[in-house]
Amino acid sequence: MKTIPLGNTGLTVTKTAMGCLPLQRCEVDYAVKLLQAAFEGGIRYFDTANAYTDSEKKIGLGLADVRDQIVISTKSQARNKEGVLAHIENSLRTMRTDHIDLFQFHQVPEVPDPEDPNGAYAGALEAKRRGWIDHIGVTTHRVNVAEDCIASGLFETLQFPFSYISSERDLALAAKCKQAGMGYIAMKGLAGGMLTNIRACHAFMKQYDNVVPIWGIQKLEELEQWLAVAREDPDMDEELAAFIKKERQELSGSFCRSCGYCMPCPVGIEIRNCARMNMLLRRSPWQQYMSPEWQAKMNKIEDCLECRSCASRCPYQLDTPNLLKYMLKDYREFYETHKDLL
Repeated sequence: MKTIPLGNTGLTVTKTAMGCLPLQRCEVDYAVKLLQAAFEGGIRYFDTANAYTDSEKKIGLGLADVRDQIVISTKSQARNKEGVLAHIENSLRTMRTDHIDLFQFHQVPEVPDPEDPNGAYAGALEAKRRGWIDHIGVTTHRVNVAEDCIASGLFETLQFPFSYISSERDLALAAKCKQAGMGYIAMKGLAGGMLTNIRACHAFMKQYDNVVPIWGIQKLEELEQWLAVAREDPDMDEELAAFIKKERQELSGSFCRSCGYCMPCPVGIEIRNCARMNMLLRRSPWQQYMSPEWQAKMNKIEDCLECRSCASRCPYQLDTPNLLKYMLKDYREFYETHKDLL
């Protein structure tokens, strides 16, 4: 398994890493089996968050015995000192460890204020003084905030959505991090599940020697696919480049990345999935989205209040209400043309 340095932190991580958000959807025994299989397959970097329900607990159950051989990063959405310290203390307890290699401020809307004695950054510094955490990083979905975080000099790593359909401005963050000596952690390397060619995804990431992708893995079959492509280690070639070019043309623009910043909706619309339904129908087994449950979710779009709070929070400046209306129309047309196959 190839390894890379995580910026100037002194940490070395496997280029193929595991994003542990999907663990919350696994039964405990299965999650433990999955984590241990990932370790046995050579993965040595695992990323989680306090907000991922019981993901940290499962990491503790599955990896405590090999803690000295792995790198763990976690996150907190707390915005004050007290909350950050409470989250970190809980993470230590649930993951059965005495330290966290990398602590990250989770989904920040702006650069945390380092001068606020009661702020979140002060909490991270206090945790570092106590020996609870070794390094401090940040995550966001907003490119302007990411650029500000890099320029601030406050963080050792940046975690940001990064895939072969990212914009040029987003892609430029990797070089900015490299110049600043920051580690770059790529989340959503599959663009919220829209990208399915893992050889293309791997080859794309391989071009960036300072980027470590954390692949969200939920099943043993998925894990084996990632381990297999890591062993193969394909380079970018003409065929993969042509495939990626076609994908970029199809998926760029008004494509919902499922970041969730638009949520919650005041009337309960599941925006992060409904706003990309056309792609879900055409890029994955569509029958699962024709269930009564999913039909109810899509019909909920009719209750939209046009408050536009979702659009105001979208880091990609999507016209979310109109996008949802288009998705509902497309969904109903798709249903009418495919219902005989159900």
